[in-house]
Amino acid sequence: MKNVALTIFVVLIVVTLGLYLVSFQVRETESCMVTTFGKPTRQIVDPGWYFKWPFPIEQVHRFDSRMRVFTVEVEETRTASGDPIIVNTYVVWRISEPLKFFNTIKTVKNAEDELLRSRIRNTQNNVIGKYRFSEFINSDPTKIKFKEIQDDMLSALREAVASADYGIEIKTIGIKQLKVSGDVSKEVFERMRAERSRRAADIIAEGDSQAVRIETEARTISDELIAVADARAKKIRGDGDAKAAQYYKMLDEEPQLAGFLRNLEALQKMLEKNTTYLVPTDKEPFSYLKEMPSLKPSETNESGDN
Repeated sequence: MKNVALTIFVVLIVVTLGLYLVSFQVRETESCMVTTFGKPTRQIVDPGWYFKWPFPIEQVHRFDSRMRVFTVEVEETRTASGDPIIVNTYVVWRISEPLKFFNTIKTVKNAEDELLRSRIRNTQNNVIGKYRFSEFINSDPTKIKFKEIQDDMLSALREAVASADYGIEIKTIGIKQLKVSGDVSKEVFERMRAERSRRAADIIAEGDSQAVRIETEARTISDELIAVADARAKKIRGDGDAKAAQYYKMLDEEPQLAGFLRNLEALQKMLEKNTTYLVPTDKEPFSYLKEMPSLKPSETNESGDN
């Protein structure tokens, strides 16, 4: 019984070693390159179990197909306006075609040190050199073009990598950190302060212009209203004078009635307030408080009526 168990164990070991020598597994997170006597013969990007000739006939080279992040050291470059800035850039990339990658670069270290580093530096200098400093740092957020700058860098880097056909894919590129020197910072703040002062002066000038316009419009409307009011007052005054002239004519013809109305008006004005008067009641116009005077039409009216 022990011999049978030992035999089965030995057979399992032999089978396992045999499978290890003539087969291999490709995982979800990797791609493989198979070489025959050192020359690349096939690439495998789909996960699964595959067979091969034992070493040294065929050899399997494995590559991690997941996204990688490569950060370039901080470097100084100049904008279109000549201002120096310090930029730290990162790139997200992966191996998309193992055969081309193996033939051209072979290792991830070579890809990052010899390929990506130099091309990122060139792309960074070329793209940043097209934009002004105010498009990187500005008190007005609408004038900052970070997204446009990063998109231009991504397009330029993809074109540079694709033209060489290295078998890698550039997923994205971005500016991780942006710095300026002390002297540049001082100049930037002075420039921002001058810009704010200019904007404040423009706003004040616009406000003064609107105030003058509003005052002018108000003065014009006021003059028009006053002119209309004066014209209306003159008309009312003219109508009143015409009516008064009629009454004056009537009063000239009736002097006794005119005296009576004048006394009534004087009496009304004196009694408007709580005032005490000590006067004889037989004096006009207080005599009207005792009895009404007898008013007779003048001879002129009587003759006119007849």
